[in-house]
Amino acid sequence: MDVRSVALVGVGGFAGATSRYAVATALPTAFPWGTLAVNVAGAFLLGLLVYGTSELRRIPETARLVVATGFLSSFTTYSAFAAETVALSPVFAAGNVAANYALGLLAVAVARWVVLWRS
Repeated sequence: MDVRSVALVGVGGFAGATSRYAVATALPTAFPWGTLAVNVAGAFLLGLLVYGTSELRRIPETARLVVATGFLSSFTTYSAFAAETVALSPVFAAGNVAANYALGLLAVAVARWVVLWRS
């Protein structure tokens, strides 16, 4: 691990975290819509990245560090999803878990379809 790589991840991470914060504050409700939105969008974008290059290794390492490791991993959030889910009533918690997983998987499948359709 070198300083340049850490800096690239940091730049992407800063952009991803501030973007996630912007989405969460734009959608303030009792249900964690902001976290759901960023998790689904992040899954879609990572799906485009992975399937659009056939293999993640084909992307230049600098771009992978900034976009995938930095931006997308800080834009999406499992920890907020878990904490927000525990704070919900059982019915809403179950819905939040189902929505995050189902829509996240659907987003990756749609991204794959988009890449195949454009090929």
